[in-house]
Amino acid sequence: MNTAASPSQVGLSPRLRQRRFTLLPLRGEGTPFTEPQGRVPGDSTAPAELADLVSSIATVGVLQPVLVEEVDTGEGQPPVMKLAAGERRLRACRWGAVHRPDNPHFAALPAVVCPGPLSDEERRIWQLVENLAREDLRPGELAAALVLDRCAVLLGKLIAGGHTVPAEVYAIEDPIARFQAMDKLRGTDKECAAPWSEVLTRLGLQLSPRKARELVRAFAEMPREISAEMDEAKISLHTRIRFIELRRGRAAAAEDIWAAVKNTGRAKLLRCAVAAATERDDLTAEQALAEAERQHEEANAARAAALRAPDNPTADRADTGAGDLEEHPVVERQLVDNALAALRALVQAVTAGARLDDHDRASLRLLAEELTAAPAAA
Repeated sequence: MNTAASPSQVGLSPRLRQRRFTLLPLRGEGTPFTEPQGRVPGDSTAPAELADLVSSIATVGVLQPVLVEEVDTGEGQPPVMKLAAGERRLRACRWGAVHRPDNPHFAALPAVVCPGPLSDEERRIWQLVENLAREDLRPGELAAALVLDRCAVLLGKLIAGGHTVPAEVYAIEDPIARFQAMDKLRGTDKECAAPWSEVLTRLGLQLSPRKARELVRAFAEMPREISAEMDEAKISLHTRIRFIELRRGRAAAAEDIWAAVKNTGRAKLLRCAVAAATERDDLTAEQALAEAERQHEEANAARAAALRAPDNPTADRADTGAGDLEEHPVVERQLVDNALAALRALVQAVTAGARLDDHDRASLRLLAEELTAAPAAA
């Protein structure tokens, strides 16, 4: 059973290393509790947003255990179970236990339990590890999570180095603002630095420091509302970086282009529209969008022509945009062959029943997204 955290991620915490898998009751003593945003999840109603999850659990059960902190209350009383991650799964199972008591999938809640109390840093590591395994984790969400964990690393070093960290600094909501405030407390003390290489190693995430910096740079320079909208529209990191480069010198133009792209409902036009506005600063948002439309139509026509002439793959290269090959050299054939061979071996092993660690899966997904976001050589 997946325990949501690999040894490399929990190795720094004795408590997290003591985690165990168990089945928790959904009613009565030992039931996990949570108080998200001051709300107590109810057992008598099933919010519309949980309907699909309830149906899924009723059919196949809970596939990913919730994360629970076991807190000793003392005075000879049994410990209480405090939910650390998995509120929607808990709420869906509670509803099922009340309204579908005959369904065996609602008889108990699969959980990974860790002895508490956990520190804020330990809890954040655990929650981040689970979030990184989500298939729909978006660039803005990932960047915010990474910065918060970098804050935790920096906090530990500041305290160990004898620096005073006011509570109001660590309570700053915005991840970027919190890190900047804490970094000011460090001053010129190099021993208290929190390099990305250390943060990523501690998380066990196969993500390069360069990619982490790019994610955070795009997040830091983007208005939070636009960042969330781009997450929703699945805008790639590569396009976001081009957008913030335009926004640095022409903020109004960049935001007008994003508004125009949103109105069309065609997020894929953003990259070309930003490129057009970058090359020509006299274009309005509507003109940049029109240019993006034209480029997409030409690219579609070029692909259709290439499909009609499979025996002549180099024909009409100038018309397909292959003139960019000098700017973007083709990857060496041997490197591609080695990567494909390794991926085929991995797929074969997984197909044969081998288990792929959630965080290896997340790392592969991040690398695939970076690859698909890279400029194509046509």
